Amino acid sequence: MDDHLPETLRAVEDELTALLRRGRALSWEVAREVHPNLEPNVYGLLLWLRRSGSIRLTDLAARLGIGKGTLSRQIAGLEGLGLVRRDPDPTDRRAAQLSLTEEGSRRFDAARAARFEQIRRTLEHWPKRDVEDFARLLHRFNETF
Repeated sequence: MDDHLPETLRAVEDELTALLRRGRALSWEVAREVHPNLEPNVYGLLLWLRRSGSIRLTDLAARLGIGKGTLSRQIAGLEGLGLVRRDPDPTDRRAAQLSLTEEGSRRFDAARAARFEQIRRTLEHWPKRDVEDFARLLHRFNETF
């Protein structure tokens, strides 16, 4: 085993902690841009809804790794804000398909564009290969962690 590994792992932990702290701050900013009453932890939920177009609550809960009850409460809040809607699932009358409303999509896209711009400005002076490696390694880490 590499003698420097424990120190390297500490450095990884330090950087992850900094990244998570910045990510939480950014989530607060983005959430407020989408709607002033939005909780920051629902950004990921909105992202999945935007990507999927329409998805069942049970499938979304599984993707996000949260309980159906917790997700249902979050969805109810988003419905109350006019950002999400439930439509009958054509394949199962007992289930519903969740999707962003037009207003939800518009607000999310505007907030996401601002987030992308911030990331672009941060990485614009990095070599293209470094940005590609960074994305690949973050994906690899997230897939296995």
